[in-house]
Amino acid sequence: MNEKPFDSKSFLKHLTHQPGVYRMYDESGEVIYVGKAKDLCKRVASYFRANVDTPKTQTLVRQIATMDVTVTNTEAEALILENNFIKKYRPRYNVLLRDDKSYPYILVSQHEHPRLAFHRGTRREKGDYFGPFPNGVAVRESLRLMQKLFPVRQCDDTYYRARSRPCLQYQLKRCLAPCVKGYCTDDEYQEQVELAKSFLQGKNQQVIDKLVLRMEQASGDLDFERAARFRDQISALRKIQERNAVTGNQQEMDVIGFARRGGIAAVHLLFIREGTVQGSRSYFPKLPANTDDSEVLLAFMLQFYLNDRIGRRLPREIILPTETATQLLDPERELQLLEQALAQRVRVTHRVRGERRQYQTLAQKNALNALDSRVNQASTMSMRVQELEKALDLGFPVQRMECFDISHTMGQETVASCVVFDQQGPKKSDYRRFNIKGITPGDDYAAMAQALKRRYDPLRDSTDADAPMPDILFIDGGKGQLTQAENYFADWSARVPLLIGVAKGESRKPGLETLIMAGSHATLPLPADSPALHLVQHIRDESHRFAITGHRQRRAKVQRSSRLEDIPGIGAKRRQKILQNLGGLQQVKQASIDQLAAVPGISHDLAETIYHAFRDE
Repeated sequence: MNEKPFDSKSFLKHLTHQPGVYRMYDESGEVIYVGKAKDLCKRVASYFRANVDTPKTQTLVRQIATMDVTVTNTEAEALILENNFIKKYRPRYNVLLRDDKSYPYILVSQHEHPRLAFHRGTRREKGDYFGPFPNGVAVRESLRLMQKLFPVRQCDDTYYRARSRPCLQYQLKRCLAPCVKGYCTDDEYQEQVELAKSFLQGKNQQVIDKLVLRMEQASGDLDFERAARFRDQISALRKIQERNAVTGNQQEMDVIGFARRGGIAAVHLLFIREGTVQGSRSYFPKLPANTDDSEVLLAFMLQFYLNDRIGRRLPREIILPTETATQLLDPERELQLLEQALAQRVRVTHRVRGERRQYQTLAQKNALNALDSRVNQASTMSMRVQELEKALDLGFPVQRMECFDISHTMGQETVASCVVFDQQGPKKSDYRRFNIKGITPGDDYAAMAQALKRRYDPLRDSTDADAPMPDILFIDGGKGQLTQAENYFADWSARVPLLIGVAKGESRKPGLETLIMAGSHATLPLPADSPALHLVQHIRDESHRFAITGHRQRRAKVQRSSRLEDIPGIGAKRRQKILQNLGGLQQVKQASIDQLAAVPGISHDLAETIYHAFRDE
């Protein structure tokens, strides 16, 4: 029994809504449950509801000591990955996928005359296996389609050995009848087998070209029904070859994802063995100050793969994240040196395509997800807040911080954001956006003044000690932006937050920010590796993200709307009536007052309002 209950609220607070697989561990580090989800956050949250009445779930939750997740691209990939993990870890609380039932494969046997067959379960029979496929019905349908294209036998061995004359499949031209001598040569039959295997391996262009040629010939002969059948077969055969990003033909490979933000780096490894993701894990190496991403990644790889004490087996290939690998001073030379350091047989690359590119993208997605979880952990946030208190020499605990930012495009559709952080991290329920109106386009100072007024005016005369006033108010900008906040709070009699401007360095590179204190406008430079600076960067970046997202939404809405929506007295029904009667917005713009007044439901006065609205633009 886990004496210290799992902190589900902290874990769920920053859990992604993407599809993936989650694993639950007990105090000893043993995996006790593996599950898949279309939405990880919603699925995991269902275990920790107050009204869970299933005894199994109640027992499971009481034993959880920690959890981790692996993000996938789709729910189907999560299902396959869940099956792989259950077979590997054999968690005692998993039931559905612990039997011998597995995902189906297409088998090409190693007989003298190989056969195409549906296979599920342990791979005891010698041959080439292609898959897995998540849908058994689709595999059977694919075999039927392939039978029409490749005259390769699909009968079992007992039936094959008992034949003395060709069966119906030969009459239907779906088999070359290798069971009876004289109907085909071994070379002819093997050629068809190799063609089928090439298609299943993804080397299908020759097969597709041949089918296209047949379709064109049938069309030229005016046999359109036969041509349509070839067209449908090409489409169906393309569909069955769709690959996913958690299974494939890559036998032995490690794929590395890398992400870094706010003084924390996450390295995520996908371990590919026997064509499937056999496991994944995130690492968070300690970072010295002013260390480049490429240096962090190279140092991690050398320590990870050259640890003789662990005796880790090296894979045949290691795939690096493209963005980080290209930051090396001489990528080709340094990767060659890395290969030599690890082993001559290990290939290290970052330029990949196809299935390997899918793995690379998946590893990077998991690295970003792991970093988000780490940055927002309660322990990390608490430590950073304490460091900020020390750096500012406050003498009191910081309970609430807010930050404002302005976003617009050439002064149009200006939006101000206000984000809120407490000692646990972002408090998104308190986030606010302000659509700025009535100012000179592009005047960021006026926009900031309006946003502050709209945010804090309701609290100006408040006597409530619990009113949501921040202890620290960050302003994204230099002295000019900070001055707007100083002017606004100048005549306040109530408690005023500590005002701090966050100015970017000359190169605008993270780590060069300067804090500008209100009043004296003295600057407070912090070291690039300071946890306090990392916290300020996190808050500032979140305010920028929230502002620019709101601005883009507002800009998109304007692009979808018409000038009619802004005219008082014109609702949805009247707008529709006007557009229907006049034929469109351009015709409305060009219409006279009399033409507008002729629309049912439009008075002469309203017609004049519409007429002048378009001419005053």
